[in-house]
Amino acid sequence: MPDHDFESFVQSAGARLLRFAVLVSGDRSKAEDLVQDALVKVYPRWNRIRDNAPEAYVRRTIINQMASWWRSPWVARRAPEMPDPPVKRDAMGESDERARILAALRRLPTRMRTVVVMRYWLGYSEMETARELGCSPGTVKSQASRGLERLRGLLTDAPRPAETCATSPSRESA
Repeated sequence: MPDHDFESFVQSAGARLLRFAVLVSGDRSKAEDLVQDALVKVYPRWNRIRDNAPEAYVRRTIINQMASWWRSPWVARRAPEMPDPPVKRDAMGESDERARILAALRRLPTRMRTVVVMRYWLGYSEMETARELGCSPGTVKSQASRGLERLRGLLTDAPRPAETCATSPSRESA
């Protein structure tokens, strides 16, 4: 029964696919659209792909859709993105650090961000990343290297949350 198979696949892989789409698109609502559209495109082909790494197939579909979206004339005319909502800080400050990393990641060009996410977030090899992106391993290697270098620069230059908090003047000096 293909419908049940597909539903099971979406149940088991849906969160990972959304996480991937958020990381490569840099935008949660866009990522939700990308995953939904990819699943809609994959469903009619489900019988052919379900036994051949369907999650990789859907990720590739997400990447292709993102490339098409970036080429569309609408993207050039869209309004500037809203700032990220504030992130609640946990006791260890991990949420702040994560928010800094994700903000820096969003500043990378799409292709570079996708390579960095696949190599270092998902743990793909250069060959696996190249195969999924349809490029050479050398391209993956150079994009990953440049991406990490840019992230280091962005994270080194970006003020840490504690450094951005303005202190209010004391009452004694007033």
